[in-house]
This record gives sequence, structure tokens and C-alpha cells, in this order.
Amino acid sequence: MDKLRLIETVEPVIASRGCFLVEVTISADNDIVVAIESEEGSVDMDDCVAVNDAVLDAFDRDVEDYALTVTSAGLDQPFQVERQYRKALGSKVEVLVKGGRKLVAELTAAAEDSISLRYEAMELVEGRKKKVKVTREETLAMSEVNSVKYFLEFK
Repeated sequence: MDKLRLIETVEPVIASRGCFLVEVTISADNDIVVAIESEEGSVDMDDCVAVNDAVLDAFDRDVEDYALTVTSAGLDQPFQVERQYRKALGSKVEVLVKGGRKLVAELTAAAEDSISLRYEAMELVEGRKKKVKVTREETLAMSEVNSVKYFLEFK
């Protein structure tokens, strides 16, 4: 299966549904997974069916011999494309920084090469005996970041 041709086939359909492409994977056995995300809100079954139908119309399953899965990118999966970061602006995210540090913070800005975060931390402040809660703002280069995903809180 030609990945570029597949992407060219599905991108217009995905965009017409108010979504964007996150990832296309094709295994050695021609198992294809197309992950999409909605610009606003969430991906619904009709979005996935429309993309599935576009692939079925463009590629003969008997000739190409493929299995196809069209799915939402998933809230629990790390962000893969810049549009996911932009969509998440103002949301709480979990950031794994190279070196093992983990932050739960509000995503305040996102660019191709960096992200900015706002979070609260308990720190010692001069003149105080106990740690106090302080608000920190930090910009990280994407080269310093292992992964970013939504922080899921269950109350």
C-alpha cells in the first residue's frame, strides 16, 4: 500500500468532516491504521465511517489485500502533531520531560519547536519555614520533551 497515496485520499475527507489526520501506520502485513482527531469536540462514528468509505472506494481490497482501522487519536495517547497541541491550549496536560521529570500543567502556548506551561509547585520561599504553593511558568523545547498528553482527572 502506498502511504502517500493513502494520505492524499483521506485528507480531503477528513478535513470535510472538521477533523485532521494524526497518524497513518501500515504494517508489513498491510494492516492500516488511520488515526484522526476533531478540530473541535470529538471524533464520532460517522467521521470514521466516512474515512473508511473513502479508502474502500480508492483502494481495491482484493488487489491491495489490506485490513483497515479508522480510529480517534484517543485522549490517553501522546500528542503527535502540532494541531493537537494547539487544540489543547488552556487544557491540563501531563508532560514527560527527558531525564524523567513529570509535570501536570496547563498548556499555555505551542509552537513547532516549543511548548509553554503553567503549573503550581510547593517550594521553599525565603523567610518561610514551610513550603508554599507558587505558580511557575516554563517553556520547554520540543527536544526536551518525551511526550505530552491530556491529563485525565477522575473525581
